[in-house]
Amino acid sequence: MERLFGIDPWKLTSDTIDDNKRLQESLTAIGNGYMGLRGNFEEGYSGDTHIGTYIAGVWFPDKTKVGWWKIGYPDYFGKVINATNFIPVDIYVDEHKVDLAVDTVEQFHLELDMKEGVLRRSFVWKKEEVAILFRFTRFVSAHTTELAVVNIEVEMQTGIAELTLIPNLDGNVVNEDSNYEEQFWNELEKGHEPFPFLKTKTKENPFGTERFTVTTMMSNQSESAKKNAEKEQAMYVGERFFYPLKAGDQLTLTKYIAVITSRDVAADQQVEKAANIVKSAMDKGLQSVLKDHLAEWETRWNNADVQISGDDASQQGIRFNIFQLFSTYYGEDPRLNVGPKGFTGEKYGGATYWDTEACILPMYLSVTNEGTFRQLLVYRHNQLEQAYENAANQGLKGALYPMVTFTGIECHNEWEITFEEIHRNGAIAHGIFNYTTYTGNEDYLLNQGIDVLVGIARFWADRVHYSARKQQYMIHGVTGPNEYENNVSNNWYTNTMAQWCLQYTLETLEKVTDDKIRELKVSEEEQQKWTDISGNMYLPKDEALAVFVQHDSFLDKDLRPVNSLDPSERPINQNWSWDKILRSPFIKQADVLQGLYFLNHHYSQEEKERNFNFYEPMTVHESSLSPLVHSILASELGKKEKAFEMYERTARLDLDNYNNDTEDGLHITSMSGGWLSIVQGFAGMRTQTGTLSFAPYCPDQWDSYRFKLNYRERLLNVAVEKTAVTFQLEVGESLIFEVFGQSVTLEDTLTIAIEENSN
Repeated sequence: MERLFGIDPWKLTSDTIDDNKRLQESLTAIGNGYMGLRGNFEEGYSGDTHIGTYIAGVWFPDKTKVGWWKIGYPDYFGKVINATNFIPVDIYVDEHKVDLAVDTVEQFHLELDMKEGVLRRSFVWKKEEVAILFRFTRFVSAHTTELAVVNIEVEMQTGIAELTLIPNLDGNVVNEDSNYEEQFWNELEKGHEPFPFLKTKTKENPFGTERFTVTTMMSNQSESAKKNAEKEQAMYVGERFFYPLKAGDQLTLTKYIAVITSRDVAADQQVEKAANIVKSAMDKGLQSVLKDHLAEWETRWNNADVQISGDDASQQGIRFNIFQLFSTYYGEDPRLNVGPKGFTGEKYGGATYWDTEACILPMYLSVTNEGTFRQLLVYRHNQLEQAYENAANQGLKGALYPMVTFTGIECHNEWEITFEEIHRNGAIAHGIFNYTTYTGNEDYLLNQGIDVLVGIARFWADRVHYSARKQQYMIHGVTGPNEYENNVSNNWYTNTMAQWCLQYTLETLEKVTDDKIRELKVSEEEQQKWTDISGNMYLPKDEALAVFVQHDSFLDKDLRPVNSLDPSERPINQNWSWDKILRSPFIKQADVLQGLYFLNHHYSQEEKERNFNFYEPMTVHESSLSPLVHSILASELGKKEKAFEMYERTARLDLDNYNNDTEDGLHITSMSGGWLSIVQGFAGMRTQTGTLSFAPYCPDQWDSYRFKLNYRERLLNVAVEKTAVTFQLEVGESLIFEVFGQSVTLEDTLTIAIEENSN
């Protein structure tokens, strides 16, 4: 565990420039759904750093390169690309460039205000008799998403010096995660009228995918300064401000930045669009622009904040997760989804994974409005045609949703991911189920969702094979959620989700119109085939152990718990060869237990208990998706200590750098885990049967906690204390739901006692 920032309910604060600056940069990343950037220093830094600025939906295809090409491989591997660095303001005191990697500074302070979505930093720079106080404020507007602002305040404390500030736009950027040091942009145009701007375009690619044009523009406001254009450089435009300073002098420079892409605005119109944005911001002024930004964040926090009493570390963790999630995605654009690193790094290529349906949607159903979370379903429906193409590339019928994508086409170049981890289709279908049972609205299910379900059902029907020996259907050659096992036969989770998808599709077809069935061209013969497969699916189970078997040969491994490992070997993915990992019994993340979480209402408490007790001790939790599932199930099973341990691991995964990899970027798509561990775990919320229910308790480490839910045109406020839970109806009509298995009616406020042994 590595903790860089002090504990504060609403802020990350530090008074040191940490040796692990990359970790510091990841944790202080900010974004607004349209763009974002790591917590780099405006004045630059000559030490180890990862400069990263990213724009949603802007990516590049890289040719898949493997030693042995296999039919069906995707042509390219898609990845997010580092874009023009728009925050730099080089600082010179006389002829010396300010550089915190080597200079003497005092009173350093770094602060990310999560309530406001603002990053602040300050320090006193000293050299001989000169001392200068610098204050930086940065935000990317949640109100005008193409706008970012950097404000620098300077106070001369002692001495005399000439200060030079050089705000600039620097397109000389490279990616670090892959194609090291390679640039992906060509300069199209730059200039200083009407404001300094740089227009770039992604390089040509041989795959016919879209090339993106991006215009970045800045307008710099500063009084009492001499200003010159900076010297001409490739992929760079800047301005130079001169200030002769003596003790007591103060100055401010405000840099307004607009970023416009060809996703929304044609290349020949981008300069005009950008100019309108920065001019409007200048006319309004810094405080007005900031006020608009703060108002948007206030609205988001009003419905999503979780309040924890008695544990500031937990409070900071859950708010950090919510802040970074909302900084990454808030549903404004149906073309977008949630990348595993968001705007904080390049690992995983910045693409969409099954994480969205597994982790993000369950939270967003409750903390955003329908216009936001429904976009996640629209995204997948819009890419159904490409899912059929992905299946066809593997010689299969139906629709196979991609493991990794920007456009719906699979763009991942690892065999065990692209070809084998087909369980992602189950998560896509479960997302539709989750939305429908939560909202009670079947309109999407019967008109668009059924299109997706039929495509997925056709895929499973073609992917299974019939075992004459066992007279059951099987699925061989897969990788389940536990990616520490590849090319296995009959992964229980995959088979179970395939069976469930077929059953859910058949149930839904009974509700759709005859016209819709004709449109889908689903015959009686096809439906009978699906019925046969779902009724005769092989689901490995060991009767002696009374557990579902992760895959056919799992029980033949050298089964032992994680605590048998020497701590120096952890995490094993950073200390062991891949061969050793594959042969081991150790589980990367919830696999069988993922199925018990998704289809929670299908299994008895005894089944959940036996499987949890068997698999959790062998789980190393080296996937960020793992702790949340274990925390929720542990709460349900009354394992409160384990539930809280897993809550801490998911809520503070990045803040405490549990997996020793946060310097690469944050684990955005698992950041719903803290919220889910509280609401579905500690509060026991369930909706899979179509009925809202709770079985709450308060962890021993807390005094109380409170959260809100948007549920079927109602806003509920739920407060859980040690001995009672109080439900308040803030918006909407009365609601019937269940608490501890008993039906209750909420019309205004309702308090129910929590029995000591209710869990």
